[in-house]
Amino acid sequence: MKRDKPKYHQIINAAVVVIAENGYHHAQVSKIAKQAGVADGTIYLYFKSKEDILISLFEEKMGSFVEKTQKILAGKKTASEKLLVLVESHFNMLSADRHLAVVTQLELRQSNKELRLKINNVLKNYLKLIDEILRSGIENGEFRASLNLLLARQMIFGTMDETATTWVMNDQKYDLTAMAPEVGNMLLNGFSAH
Repeated sequence: MKRDKPKYHQIINAAVVVIAENGYHHAQVSKIAKQAGVADGTIYLYFKSKEDILISLFEEKMGSFVEKTQKILAGKKTASEKLLVLVESHFNMLSADRHLAVVTQLELRQSNKELRLKINNVLKNYLKLIDEILRSGIENGEFRASLNLLLARQMIFGTMDETATTWVMNDQKYDLTAMAPEVGNMLLNGFSAH
């Protein structure tokens, strides 16, 4: 029920900024508290540790993103349309919050194995969303029946993820969202001229 309280979200949003600007290992809880405008001890009323803040931050942001994306996809008829919208939504989310982009694309990667397992657990709902798009495409004949779902999902997520990471590593100097149609087209059609 802590998630319903304004301070919880203040701390989450402050953590995104502090982790993005200082790196996870240098993001002290006291810096997060200062950014959130709360006392250091207040953080521990909501979170067990800095690791808990990172996982909670990812759960919150990814959960919210999956929810919004599901609503957008509900209005789309074809799997191809849904895939294009998914890529665009993924890039829009990161473009809209540059600090969050740094945290998700860089800082979440530097974590220990236990933390990575927790992060992968959060990602499951997003990967299920990709699976649903692929299954619907197979069912309605848009995608071939022999499509390897696991490999297709890895290619879709991996392509979006690497494109976003490259954008972050290049100091977000270009328009990531503008790349969505080309990325989506390559995912749907490969490199074929036909």
